[in-house]
Amino acid sequence: MRQRTISPVDGSVYAERPLTTDFEALLAPPPQLPLAERIAICEKLVTQFEAEADAIGHELTAQMGRPIRYTPNEIRRGFAERARHMISLAPQCLADIPAAAGFIRKVPVGIVFTIAPWNYPYLCAVNSVVPAILAGNAVLFKASAQTPLVAERFAAALPPEVFRYAHASHADVLKLVADRRIGFVSFTGSVAGGRAIEAAARVPLALELGGKDPAYVRADADLAHAVENLVDGAMFNSGQSCCGVERIYVDRAVYAEFVERAVALTKEYVLGNPFEAATTLGPMVRPAAADFVRAQVAEAIAQGAVAHLDMLDPGGSYLPPQILTGVNHSMRVMTEETFGPVVGIMPVDSEAEAIRLMNDSAYGLTASIWTKDQAAALRIGDQIETGTVLHNRCDYLAPSLAWTGVKDSGRGVALSVLGFDQLTRPKSFLL
Repeated sequence: MRQRTISPVDGSVYAERPLTTDFEALLAPPPQLPLAERIAICEKLVTQFEAEADAIGHELTAQMGRPIRYTPNEIRRGFAERARHMISLAPQCLADIPAAAGFIRKVPVGIVFTIAPWNYPYLCAVNSVVPAILAGNAVLFKASAQTPLVAERFAAALPPEVFRYAHASHADVLKLVADRRIGFVSFTGSVAGGRAIEAAARVPLALELGGKDPAYVRADADLAHAVENLVDGAMFNSGQSCCGVERIYVDRAVYAEFVERAVALTKEYVLGNPFEAATTLGPMVRPAAADFVRAQVAEAIAQGAVAHLDMLDPGGSYLPPQILTGVNHSMRVMTEETFGPVVGIMPVDSEAEAIRLMNDSAYGLTASIWTKDQAAALRIGDQIETGTVLHNRCDYLAPSLAWTGVKDSGRGVALSVLGFDQLTRPKSFLL
């Protein structure tokens, strides 16, 4: 059997690969390498990827549709930053822990099965691939069928002893996560996919399953800064980001001005062929994904929401951005993950109302608070059910902080000094 990658740019077949049928060689135990050698392997990976960033960006644009002006930065910025941070932490985080009776050693779990998504395939993969190798494991990698060349790029830059990949069917993925030779599973994808992985797995796992991330704009916020960043957080990558902004709550005192500025800025987006330099909004990953968003918007409008943009919708994968007001939590567009270039904006009359609405969600990945008062941001953040609280920033993660979610956004942790804990197990030496 073979898998085909249909480019959202023009609907053509961009790649076709045979599905892996024999997994035995891929499940061989990892070699025992000194930390210095594992660090050198990961440093070489980052250096090689940076040199290939333009070519990787071109492949990404063709596979999933993000404009070419942005795709190389997935490597040059996020990937490189996260990888180098985890490399810098490795000696400290993987060192033996002295104890009164001896010491505790962090030993590798064996094979780490990384199942990566298509929307940010390198950014999501680096969270587990690099720390897993640094910790002494081997990685078995499954790229999305939409972005299969990601696996092949990794394989070309890493020794096969520490990195293997499979183009696997969903059925074979579920068999693999149940295999006792797998030591840990890292999955990024849909809630439904995560639940299926969790039901089948026989080993520890980490799940990142998306979000419906909120923002709260207080009356004292720097409005220009908030608008610029929140519009970008909602629309970048055609809204196809797990931690993208999908709902905004604005203090009524500045609500009208916020909406006016947000609409004006969103009108500047250029929807079109992502290989053209002027394009700032490319196609969504497939027509069905765009149609799902269209249905959410149409349903909200039928329920009384107001659409503020009237850009021509060319149909198919190409979906223009939209800002909705007059929305409420009875509408799917404010409660169900949209994963498209659409955001709903609601006025609020108090901090307590904003907190209640932000927590009224099945998800909890990130939440952003926009205010000049850091003490207020901390006070509000303590009351929000989320994995990460951002102050005057959104759609971003710092590799020095734990990347984690609550509720249907998943469980487990990546990055930071905690990022190696799931990829190792403690072994005590009593001397």
